[in-house]
Amino acid sequence: MKKLVVLGGGESGVGAALLAKKNGYDVFVSDKGTISDKEVLANNEIKWEEGNHSLDEILSADEVVKSPGIPDTIKLISDIKNSGIPIISEVEFAYRYTNAKIVAITGSNGKTTTTLLVGHILEKAGYDVLVAGNVGTGFAKSLVERDYDYIVLELSSFQLDGIVDFKADVAILLNITPDHLDRYDDKFENYVKSKLKITNNQTEKDVFIFNYDDENIKNRAETKATKIPFSLYKEFENNAAFYKNEQINININNNKMTIQQLALQGRHNVYNSMAAAVASRVLEVKDFITRQALLDFKNVEHRLEHVINIHGIEFINDSKATNINSVWFALETMHKDTVWIVGGVDKGNDYSELLDLVDEKVKAIICIGQNTENIHSVFSNHVENIVNANSMEEAVAYSYQLATKGDVVLLSPACASFDMFSNFEHRGLEFKKSVRSL
Repeated sequence: MKKLVVLGGGESGVGAALLAKKNGYDVFVSDKGTISDKEVLANNEIKWEEGNHSLDEILSADEVVKSPGIPDTIKLISDIKNSGIPIISEVEFAYRYTNAKIVAITGSNGKTTTTLLVGHILEKAGYDVLVAGNVGTGFAKSLVERDYDYIVLELSSFQLDGIVDFKADVAILLNITPDHLDRYDDKFENYVKSKLKITNNQTEKDVFIFNYDDENIKNRAETKATKIPFSLYKEFENNAAFYKNEQINININNNKMTIQQLALQGRHNVYNSMAAAVASRVLEVKDFITRQALLDFKNVEHRLEHVINIHGIEFINDSKATNINSVWFALETMHKDTVWIVGGVDKGNDYSELLDLVDEKVKAIICIGQNTENIHSVFSNHVENIVNANSMEEAVAYSYQLATKGDVVLLSPACASFDMFSNFEHRGLEFKKSVRSL
């Protein structure tokens, strides 16, 4: 019996353990922190430990599944590699146990929305589809009960780093902007290479859908797959998608389709919708179903989520915006004077990239979190009112005072949340709670 050690007892780790147990492995789960699903592991007779990594136990493994949250630089990972034990991701492990056609989606921004869009279209078309990965249920955990005909996966660069044989039938790469560089030796090129791994192992029978407007993508992806670009600015004759006269134009194998109405607003969502529509065309979804699905889609929570309108002031929760590029897209969609709530754990943000949009759209800024000096430094000569808040409740109260009827209050932090909140979801929920308490 082969032994599988799972490092990390979160959603993906427990899922990998359950799937391994089902397929006859001797399984051991090790987590330096705490495991929330200990009862699930115990009920399935899976050995586990928390608060510690037992090196001898771990080094007795035939293979290790590593949580994407664990850096490759820690000593434990070096010890495992030096012992010659293969280390893979949960995505790689789960891939062994599915016969589904796989749509894999990555990018610095928009991947959750696009993943849910593709899933929504396929569900509306009546396909047997699972939406998993970074959104919904974990990939491995979902396969414990049964397989699916189609699986739509949201994949981070960390998950892609741990693939070997994993192959996407349809791969989508939305964009690449600097993010998580601390995991990549502060080298943007290393991060780019990780994102491009989504094309690994693709063959001539597969499809690679990519953002032609992103210079970090269009000339770098080397793949045997059929390439289908999408663009806001360039028109293509065939096997591509582009935006013109406020409609999406898709032409695959000289079969044309246009989409005029979208549920999601903003330039970034045109990109997301184009990518999803091309994927649906590749998967032979009927045009009228795709159009309807793009019209009635409901966006993911914490991404440009309309919360409530109070006395003519619209409150929008964009807590998922944890980098400058995401905020740029959020501000670009604002068509009213905006009170902007920003801040948290700064990942080396260059706020100057937002100056033009801030000059055009932002009437006041409210800073939250530990890294506020840089925000003041960049915007103090551009925005008259910049204040600091010690809590989300205080930030929302300030925003209500500074906004007037017809304005928007936008939480779009551009930063990680861990100084004040457990994650971006917690931050968004606190924002919504505070808004509804006004």
